[in-house]
Amino acid sequence: MAALIPKALGARYGAQIACFRKTESLFREGDKPAFFFQLQSGMVKMVTGSEAGREFIQGVFGVGDSFGEPPLFCGGTYPATAYALTDGEVMKIPKESFFDLLRNHFDIHIKFDQVLCQRLGYKSMMLSEISSHDPEHRLSMLLNHLKRMLPLANGKVEIPYTRQVLADMTGLRVETVIRYIKKMEAAGRLQIVNGKVRI
Repeated sequence: MAALIPKALGARYGAQIACFRKTESLFREGDKPAFFFQLQSGMVKMVTGSEAGREFIQGVFGVGDSFGEPPLFCGGTYPATAYALTDGEVMKIPKESFFDLLRNHFDIHIKFDQVLCQRLGYKSMMLSEISSHDPEHRLSMLLNHLKRMLPLANGKVEIPYTRQVLADMTGLRVETVIRYIKKMEAAGRLQIVNGKVRI
């Protein structure tokens, strides 16, 4: 995905580039937000319930994606924790400088609004799926959503997430995800190439 805020523009508003390591937390549930975050490299997941032993992934973010914005606008604290899935780098813009950037660059403000609306639509879809559908339907809906969001290669999308991440995104057990992926492969609905799901 193309970055919402170019690095050079971020630098004009006080952006810093910070490195992070796999499994490191970038912020925790209950922290007060002080920065806008946009990934330069690596992947990050937003999770709830990780302290209780079973986590639920609210979202997974890759290069160019921003994350953790709602508390910047609404006040309050983070409702989830951001953990690094890989090593990487993040651009951090101080909260007030980020608001100045949006005021001065309405085109970016509009694009940012579109991103937030897409995420709200995804959350609404997943809430409906998790509350009222069987495991295969949940998994199928998530994979189809990812197919629309990720780049195509030879007419297929390679899902970059592990079976555990897919389980945590759907509220299913990893064993259930593995079983249904094999079932979907046998039915010709997806392919598994070198351990990766392609749809």
